[in-house]
Amino acid sequence: MQRWVRCVLLVLVCGLCAAQAGEVTPVTATETPLQAWLMRVHHAARQSVYTGTFVVSSSGGMASARIWHVCDGAQQLERVETLSGTPRAIFRRNDQVVTFFPLSRIAVAEVRESLGLFPSLLQSSDSSIGEYYQLKILGSERIAGFDAEVAQLVPVDRWRYGYRVWSEKRTGLIIQLQTLDLDGKVLEQAAFSDLQLDAAVNVGKLSRMGNTDGYRVLRPDLQKTSADAQGWTLHRQVAGFKPMGCYQRPIAVPNSAAGSTTSTMQWIFSDGVATVSLFVEAFDPRRHQREGVTDMGGATHTLTRHINEWWATAVGEVPPGTLQAFILALERKK
Repeated sequence: MQRWVRCVLLVLVCGLCAAQAGEVTPVTATETPLQAWLMRVHHAARQSVYTGTFVVSSSGGMASARIWHVCDGAQQLERVETLSGTPRAIFRRNDQVVTFFPLSRIAVAEVRESLGLFPSLLQSSDSSIGEYYQLKILGSERIAGFDAEVAQLVPVDRWRYGYRVWSEKRTGLIIQLQTLDLDGKVLEQAAFSDLQLDAAVNVGKLSRMGNTDGYRVLRPDLQKTSADAQGWTLHRQVAGFKPMGCYQRPIAVPNSAAGSTTSTMQWIFSDGVATVSLFVEAFDPRRHQREGVTDMGGATHTLTRHINEWWATAVGEVPPGTLQAFILALERKK
């Protein structure tokens, strides 16, 4: 599956991470150089006005999309359209997101703080980020016609990947991002192939999200809950990853009676940069047949496990060993 298609699907399923994390707080005098740098690139992604084409490449293939982003006071407007793979367009106004699938004439409307896509990086402003990543400034390069500062986030352990980042010197906007494996090799890269900063973006085109004429609108019924209330706990924490939120969501059961649904719990964790989602649902032998790790290409992996009458799935852009640590720590409360 192409990386962009996979990325959008994961956003639709797991993209609540930024919303659960809440607003990222401003830099204070007590914050470290790493936190200040993360906040700079984070605010650049939110506050800059830009349009461009970004390309995501990995061993799983290459995909591209066009993005328009406007920040008008407190209002953020964003539009992302795929240029490869299945046609789709995502419109965002602040935390209101609508994804259009023109081939099926379906629109998915939901509430999310961000799309969780390039050029975003920071997921939360947790002050412990510096315990798990080190910042190294590598120098300067010219990328997509812009002078960029090159930096690297180096993980201090093997529970998370590293990142090499090119940020535009004037604004701090990330223009190229590489995810590095445990040996420092590039797993995947996202980069603008062209970029216009302070572009004259047509706000009217970005406001189309209210026009769903001709589309069947789906509104995912998410219910905020807690793992404790659902009867689950982790008997051992994975270093650096803290719970960011927990939701119960209905899912359709394939090849079942019309309208038949079940529910799954989504428990979200983040170390401030990387995120992991744990999904737990009742075991169904018709649908749940293959346990183990699946490499989705690039940095994303999934791990599934049958736990008595339950089926658990861990998803994240982290090493497979990290997902295994989460799954092995997952425990049904007695």
